[in-house]
Amino acid sequence: MATKKKISTNKRSSAASHKSVATRKRNDLTKQLRADLKSSKDTLKAANASAREELKLAKAAAKAEIAVLKDQLSSVIKREKALLKVGEQKTKMMLKAAEQWEKKQVSKIQKMFKKAPKA
Repeated sequence: MATKKKISTNKRSSAASHKSVATRKRNDLTKQLRADLKSSKDTLKAANASAREELKLAKAAAKAEIAVLKDQLSSVIKREKALLKVGEQKTKMMLKAAEQWEKKQVSKIQKMFKKAPKA
C-alpha cells in the first residue's frame, strides 16, 4: 500500500507542477502582451505626433496659398475696376462725339434748307 500512496503523491505533485507551469506561462504571456501593448502605444504616439506635424505643415502651406490667392484676387479686382472705368469713359466720349456729329449734320441740313429757294 505504500506504493499507492506514492503514486497519489506523484499525481498531486504532477498536478501542482502543471498548475505552476501554466501560471508561469500565463504570466510570461501577460508580460509579453503588456510589452507588445506598450510598444504599440509608443508607435501610435509617434505616428500621431508625425501626423499632427504633417497637418501643421499642410495648414501652413494652405494659409500661404490662401494669402497668395487673396493678393491675386485683389489685383484682379483692381484691374477689372480700372477696365470698367476706362470702358465707361470710352462710352461717354463716343456718346459725346456722336452728339457733336449729329449736331453738325443737323446744322448742315438746316443750312441747306435756308439756302434752298422756296417753291
